[in-house]
Amino acid sequence: MKNLLVVVFSFCTVFLYSQGDLSYTKEDFLRGSITPEREWWDLNYYHLDIEVDPDQKHISGKNTIRYKVLKEHDLMQIDLQPPMQIEKVVSEGQELSFKSSGNVHLILLSKKQIKGEYNELMIYYSGNPKEAIRAPWDGGFSWKKDNNGKHFIATSCQGLGASVWWPNKDHMYDEVDSMAISVKVPKNLMNVSNGRLRSIDEDTSTKTYHWFVNSPINNYGVNVNIADYTHFGEKYQGENGELDLDYYVLPENLEKAKNQFKQTAMMMEAFEHWFGPYPFYEDGFKLVEVPYLGMEHQSSVTYGNQYQNGYLGRDLSGTNWGLKFDFIIIHEAGHEWFANSITYKDIADMWIHEGFTAYSENLYLDYHFGKEASADYVIGTRKNIKNDIPIIGRYNLNKKGSGDMYYKGANILHTLRQLLEDDEKWRKVLRDMNKTFYHQTVTTAQIENYLSKETGIDLTEFFEQYLRTVMIPTLEYKIEGEKLKYRYTNIIENFDMPVQVKIGDKNQWLFPTADWKTEKVNSPNIIIDRDFYIESKLLE
Repeated sequence: MKNLLVVVFSFCTVFLYSQGDLSYTKEDFLRGSITPEREWWDLNYYHLDIEVDPDQKHISGKNTIRYKVLKEHDLMQIDLQPPMQIEKVVSEGQELSFKSSGNVHLILLSKKQIKGEYNELMIYYSGNPKEAIRAPWDGGFSWKKDNNGKHFIATSCQGLGASVWWPNKDHMYDEVDSMAISVKVPKNLMNVSNGRLRSIDEDTSTKTYHWFVNSPINNYGVNVNIADYTHFGEKYQGENGELDLDYYVLPENLEKAKNQFKQTAMMMEAFEHWFGPYPFYEDGFKLVEVPYLGMEHQSSVTYGNQYQNGYLGRDLSGTNWGLKFDFIIIHEAGHEWFANSITYKDIADMWIHEGFTAYSENLYLDYHFGKEASADYVIGTRKNIKNDIPIIGRYNLNKKGSGDMYYKGANILHTLRQLLEDDEKWRKVLRDMNKTFYHQTVTTAQIENYLSKETGIDLTEFFEQYLRTVMIPTLEYKIEGEKLKYRYTNIIENFDMPVQVKIGDKNQWLFPTADWKTEKVNSPNIIIDRDFYIESKLLE
């Protein structure tokens, strides 16, 4: 068994050195790639059953994993990050051997794995999980106290990985089909997790909350939230019928929450209009107060925006439109469509989550305040774009791209909307996208191909330019008498995106390429349409 680990880890080291990039470790590769020890089995079901000891900042319990055998193999990779430790692995009453190196644990299966069969094992573990320093950006467990001195606890682990606090197959390509979550906490506290609450077990000093998720769920979307919560809720009449909207907040914030969370139904109405039905009717929708800003945990969206509009009271666009909505309610709930239903296979494609969800902010404004308000907002966010590195990251290494994936991503999509010149068609493209990739993990290539096909526009160079380079197309132009001369610079080969301009009092399309073009004009006044994410330069 030890030799097998040496073989696997040596391969990883050779792979990384062969790529000529020594900044990545074998842990990056083992976490970010579909290894042979992952690919042979398909997740079917988890039952995460744990006890949380807030005073000791300690968790213990087990995760039951049910899986389907895709091909014969006898080694299974499970991920759990130190200082958490696996105590034992049990299958059919037999304790299995395993070897650990860093975050990776290889389990030697004694039972023959026959293609098509379903098997299960239980992983017992315990420890003091990494404490979040600056959640949700530096995640883990947030062990806080409320104003009454009671424990106020929550998890967040996007990027860092769910294996920071529970053992699982920690790669986004394979989502579990359904999941049970059982959490034992002190009797004076409540646990809120994903899905629907099935039952509560109670003894003299503890309560165990049993939640169940009917839908596929990604690992980082699984959460535990523990506090002295109070609950209220409402019913929303949505496209797929009645939807439960549930809210869990600290008692002292109940009245604030009842007022601020009125935006939830407004969000649902706008997003169902643009994206189609909420993807998790079976599991309901929750907003749960936490001691950090917030996160898109599936059907259990966490909230910490201090019951105010904007991003902690600030407008990220600088237009004042960002103060018309609570950023965390709108943005994190937008992830239910883009992150939780449509999920990236590799974190390199994280822009699929963040670009579309940042774009959902201005579609919310579009629905409730009009098209010009939404354009003002998304264009205003351009000042936040750094264009430091491409927004697509490095594949197979758990490495995301630039933070520009948020507002550069949103402006890419806003530009694409202009190319269609048909808002109803654009709405249909977005809604059909959510049908096509409903509850699926996807790649950027799939999204690019879908958008090219459904818009009827070859977007090959469009996406190559905006997703894989940091160059922003620059429209250079000059007026010579009654002639307009123009071309693109700062572009890849064959980039030829048309752009709308206003010449005098007339709107018209230009079709720039890298070569100079000339058109006759009757006015020297040229205004480039602001809705296109390009730069312009008037040459003397």
